Amino acid sequence: MSEFDERTQANMDVVLDEVCAELPNGGDHESRKYIAEQLLHAARAGKKTLKELTYVGRRALVHLNNDPKSA
Repeated sequence: MSEFDERTQANMDVVLDEVCAELPNGGDHESRKYIAEQLLHAARAGKKTLKELTYVGRRALVHLNNDPKSA
């Protein structure tokens, strides 16, 4: 059994792909991992809508762009 319902999983997948598309070559493994971890943390905290997860994903991207060594 999965931790999240199908819709939440789909939302996280869509957001991860959309956000990482803004990175050069879709992002390296560490960048994608960092963004995915932020999305998982948000979903566990109850932020499961596409809008909420998009916000979290974009904030993670801003964080990476401002401090690339933090991921």
